[in-house]
Order: sequence, then structure tokens, then C-alpha cells
Amino acid sequence: MGKTIGFLKVIIVEGKRLAVRDFISSDPYVIVRVGEQLEKTKVIKSCLNPVWNEELTFSITEPVTDLKLEVFDRDRFKVDDKMGHAFLSLQPIISASKLKRALKLSTGESETNLRKVAPNMDNCLIVDSFVTFVDGEIVQDAYLKLQAVESGELFVKLKWYDLPT
Repeated sequence: MGKTIGFLKVIIVEGKRLAVRDFISSDPYVIVRVGEQLEKTKVIKSCLNPVWNEELTFSITEPVTDLKLEVFDRDRFKVDDKMGHAFLSLQPIISASKLKRALKLSTGESETNLRKVAPNMDNCLIVDSFVTFVDGEIVQDAYLKLQAVESGELFVKLKWYDLPT
């Protein structure tokens, strides 16, 4: 395992238009992976537009991997149903951290866009995503289209924290 370079807080905010996997609804939850680390949100019962607002924290090591998200429908008596997956490169938020240090930005400064990430083949973004320095934090909002499923989107917020020096 590589050297730890910082911490990433992943806030699973909400899902929209998720696929029906039970008779008329689903009981969705999200599994989030960064490298070998895995965290899971709570299950939201009978909901296709769930609001989780759950924070999950990961230590980030080099080499940096992608953020991987999988949505499942919780089933009591059988295997949980897949409801799609999405991924997002962590490279933009990490390079924005380096840019923040180079620009010597500090708490109290006005909101500053550090990077723009456009939807492309290397991510599941629906719209442009911005890595921003705001209130002393590096944050990125991402609207992601779920893959390998008939419908569904996830809204996640990332917050980067450098190691204390």
C-alpha cells in the first residue's frame, strides 16, 4: 500500500429516478469503494428518489484510484438486486489541492473555482463538475448517471483534506 496523501469525505446526497427492483419501488443503498476501502450507506425503504445525506470518509494513498459507487436494492430473502454503478476520477480534486497550496489560498478567501471537470468517457458525469475552494475546504459536486441500468442518477459531494503538516 502506498503513502497516505490525504483524506476524502464522500457525501452521498441523493438519488433520482432510480430503477424499480421490487413490485413498484426499491429499497436502495449505495456501496462506495476507494481502492480496497469500502463503505455502505443506510437503506432507504420504498423510495426511488432517496435522500441519504450520509458522510463516508476514506484515506487516500498513492497511486490514486477512482471513486466507485454501486447502488443496490435491499432484499430480505434473496440476493440484493443491482441498480447501477458509477465512477469518478479523484485526480481533479487531488490536483486542485496542489493548486490550492501553490496559490497559497487560506480560510476567509472568496470562493475560487480550481478545476472544471467535463463529462467524458472517463467519468459518469451528467453535467460539468467544479472543484472549488470555499470556506477553507476543497469541494466537488458531482451529478452522476448510473450505468448498466434503465434509469438513475446520484448526486455526491466530495471534500478533500490534506494531511496535517
